[in-house]
Amino acid sequence: MSDSYTKFVSDSEKKAFDKVHRATVAFNISRYDAAVVKGKEQYLNLELAKQRGAHIKNKVITDLAKYLVDFEASFQSRGGKVIWAQDSAEAVSEVLKIVKKQQATHIVKSKTMVTEEISLNEHLEKAGIESLETDLGEYIVQLAGEKPYHIVTPAMHKSKEEVAALFNQKFGMAADSTPEQVTAFVRDLLREKFFNADIGITGANFLVADIGAVCLTENEGNAMMSMSFPKVHIVIAGIEKLIPKLRDLDLFWPLLATHGTGQNITVYNSIVTGPRQDGENDGPEEMYVILLDNNRTEILAHKNQRRALGCIRCGACLNVCPVYKSIGGHAYGTTYSGPIGSVITPWMRGMKEFKHLSFASSLCGACTEVCPVKINLHEQLLYNRNDSVKEGYASRFDKMLMYGFKTGMGKRKYLDMFSGKTKNKVLKKFFAASWGSRRELPVVATKSFKELWDERQGGKK
Repeated sequence: MSDSYTKFVSDSEKKAFDKVHRATVAFNISRYDAAVVKGKEQYLNLELAKQRGAHIKNKVITDLAKYLVDFEASFQSRGGKVIWAQDSAEAVSEVLKIVKKQQATHIVKSKTMVTEEISLNEHLEKAGIESLETDLGEYIVQLAGEKPYHIVTPAMHKSKEEVAALFNQKFGMAADSTPEQVTAFVRDLLREKFFNADIGITGANFLVADIGAVCLTENEGNAMMSMSFPKVHIVIAGIEKLIPKLRDLDLFWPLLATHGTGQNITVYNSIVTGPRQDGENDGPEEMYVILLDNNRTEILAHKNQRRALGCIRCGACLNVCPVYKSIGGHAYGTTYSGPIGSVITPWMRGMKEFKHLSFASSLCGACTEVCPVKINLHEQLLYNRNDSVKEGYASRFDKMLMYGFKTGMGKRKYLDMFSGKTKNKVLKKFFAASWGSRRELPVVATKSFKELWDERQGGKK
């Protein structure tokens, strides 16, 4: 068993039975659920919107190379620079080259889940560079020395009392500070950081191929300030973030907002097509877009799972997943948690090390039902399980178990060879440990249905 699996089981056990953690997450998700119901009222035909979104994203994935080239040509025509990064190491190296060239010491970041994927903050810290998360939730978890808990709401696992205690510890604020007071304090603190930053780093919600644009959607305005105040703006985005045309934002921005936060549309929506042009007063002097592969082409190579690249990172699948709501985001040990993370992480970080995530699912299908771009997530988890076996990552015990099950279930006479008492002994011997100490092992009836039927028929065949 991999170290990741061992840690996953241990962390899941702790979180699943942490009543305070469960209550905090349940409360926060309940507020999300209520908002989403209201947000969906803006659609006359939500299913049609989802079908259109799925069609467009599938079209992009099918012809990804073309759209990437189109984006590069359009973006660079306005003075921007595109950098291709094969993996995390290359992406980090390119960022450090820009930092060194600019002699930068202070960096502000926003909307940068992908930089968590490549552990950029840790590398910048080693280089002696201050790298500050400016989205409130991201700033809170950075201050706490933690990783984001959720794709959209990174501090979902913290109550307002815990946040107040954190700011009391770090800044001496009153231990009973309200969320409004904490927000005002952070706003004042970050405003100075924006003014003095040498470089701003953001992710991208969408990359528009036809006009070469980087699109960001947010509620706080920190991404806008991270882009406009510093002299240099670096965008780091996965190669799957593309949409074909500017007009497609009319579809995708409301879909993302509704399924992500329950809003009709988020507060700030920015479309950036390159560095500051002649005659413009705002924007960076230099702008770079780092297009990150990092094994996304590995997912693309698997026809059954490639649809996962259409994900728009709304987080809806996490919020409905019974496993995620029980064990939380940190237990997954990955940047992308929940159902979508369980599909893509084994390919992005190694099937051998992370195949267990594809088995950490009830396969209830709720994730597929809520997905705004109709990704068949629960089916893709099954494809992952199948591929993990094909690639030789099933244990000898699992293989023997499945062979015995298949053989036993294949013929009635094999099932009738053992009594119910014997079957119960086998269950206790071989399955009790994996079934778990907190659940009662099912008991096989003393007599099978066939035996009862034969008795009722008086021995007649």
